[in-house]
Amino acid sequence: MKLNELTIQEAKKKLLNKEITSFELTKACLEQIEKYNKELNICLSVNKEDALEKAKLADKRIEKGENSPLLGIPYLAKDNLTTKGIKTTASSKFLEDYIAPYNATVIQKLEDAGAILLGKTNLDEFAHGSSTENSAYGPTLNPWDKTRTPGGSSGGSAAAVSANFCIFALGSDTGGSIRQPASFCSVVGLKPSYGRVSRHGLISMTSSTDVVGPITKNVEDSGLIFSIISGKDKYDLTSYNKKEDESNRLKKLKRDENNRLSLKGLCIGLAEDQLIDLNKEVKEVILNTKKVLEKAGAKFINIFLEKSKYAVPVYYIITPAEVSSNLARFDGLRFGFSEEKAKDLKDYYLKTRGKGFGKEAKRRIILGTYVLSAGYFDAYYLKAQKVREEIEKEFEEAFKICDLILSPSTLSTAFKFGEKASPLDMYLEDKFLAGPSLAGLPAISVPAGFIDKLPIGIQLIGDKSREDIVLAVAKELEERIDKEEKLSL
Repeated sequence: MKLNELTIQEAKKKLLNKEITSFELTKACLEQIEKYNKELNICLSVNKEDALEKAKLADKRIEKGENSPLLGIPYLAKDNLTTKGIKTTASSKFLEDYIAPYNATVIQKLEDAGAILLGKTNLDEFAHGSSTENSAYGPTLNPWDKTRTPGGSSGGSAAAVSANFCIFALGSDTGGSIRQPASFCSVVGLKPSYGRVSRHGLISMTSSTDVVGPITKNVEDSGLIFSIISGKDKYDLTSYNKKEDESNRLKKLKRDENNRLSLKGLCIGLAEDQLIDLNKEVKEVILNTKKVLEKAGAKFINIFLEKSKYAVPVYYIITPAEVSSNLARFDGLRFGFSEEKAKDLKDYYLKTRGKGFGKEAKRRIILGTYVLSAGYFDAYYLKAQKVREEIEKEFEEAFKICDLILSPSTLSTAFKFGEKASPLDMYLEDKFLAGPSLAGLPAISVPAGFIDKLPIGIQLIGDKSREDIVLAVAKELEERIDKEEKLSL
């Protein structure tokens, strides 16, 4: 196995046993980036010299006996997370030369844990999209099939992990932006509960659903990264520390004679009515996953998520409204792109924002401004917020009778570039993803197989702050699912 193909746990073990050095590990990742990035367009910036210097320092620390959780482990970060001294563009022309004066809290936590930042990954502009086609710097290609998208908006991060550009990556998930590309690229994508991870330093899209999370090669690595980046942050008042769970449902789960976790006593909900409109292949993947979990001892019950069918329209009213507000700061006067040739202030704003924003950003600003305007606020935005509350209540009721919910991550495997020409078709990609986001729930996408040699994932959704159960069952599922294909660039 090549060094850049290692998981965090594998790399960590080899580093501590002095079998490899962080310099060698970092160099292997940088060589993979250099070899394939021009073709795949995954990285927008590469921090080569600084990364190699930090790798040398990490080796010296390891030599002295230090053992920080991620010491010497190289990673990539989505380019909507601020990084001191490195460009943060959010894949927008507006921020093409912007260098933040501070690190996002998650970046700082990883640095404190010894991780080495290799660079920044491509995304849909300001995280607006599900294909990474909306980037001002061109689309990222899916390593499994270069004619197809890697998903979005964290498409660059998911493709980076899949193509072994790094050992792990960071993404952000607002309505599915970690889970959908994870499904398309055959990697693990965890969306934590809203507030479990600080948003400080994340360029805001939809402030009420934005979450930073890990994209990794296996579930165990996702759990490790989550444990490091989660927790209360004084710079984000929505963040919190998890209280101890009194019910301790995980302790009820025992291991069998083969040291596999028995899921006996665990109840998993499946909304069978949502499977009716799925294509045959995706439905088969879900039913096969159900069989695997049942064989492990889990009990399944049919649940009804009737309100969740409105999740996509609700999401695409609330999200543009918050986008319209969050992007108002980009006027070209204080920072970012500005159009010098203007006859007056109004003309300046029109030209600056007209040229600075891409089509999807403009579409969401217009939609958001419309639903917040006088005469339409009550009819659209207020009503959407009321339905959102109903969706939250529906999930709360479901988790009174089950521990987890199983659903597809995506409607299909990765689609081809230009295939979702209609914005509505693209928005429908969030069908199974928007509900947990609106309710602030933890959810993970785990590779579940292949359809015509293209990867597809399944989603496990947990109750608020129950990442522990989500990760435990996802790990067990991962170990029991047969792997059939291997990426070969």
